[in-house]
Amino acid sequence: QVQLVESGGGLVQAGGSLRLSCAASGSPFSIDAMGWYRQAPGKQRELVAFITSGGRTNYQDCVKGRFTISRDVAKNTVYLQMNSLKPEDTAVYYCSAGLEVGGSYYAYDYWGQGTQVTVSS
Repeated sequence: QVQLVESGGGLVQAGGSLRLSCAASGSPFSIDAMGWYRQAPGKQRELVAFITSGGRTNYQDCVKGRFTISRDVAKNTVYLQMNSLKPEDTAVYYCSAGLEVGGSYYAYDYWGQGTQVTVSS
């Protein structure tokens, strides 16, 4: 079973930055891709960004140019650098392990506890 542990969330003012980290362990196979999701109160969980083992990245339009996803494949760790944060970025952020097929990301059904990001105006 894959364990995912997120960290790095917190409270920040609009325009500020945060860096999220996530370590994956316990996988019996090589993880092809990793991604970050977020879920705001009353909303569905949405994919924010993903990165393949080869380094290809994909972002949701609303975070392009502000967020950067990166990964240490050897350590099964993924990061999300978030700059120019906005109040609408407030959510619980979850990392995921999965695979990329035809440009789309498919997450395995393993989830960590998430990390809260709160952006004040």
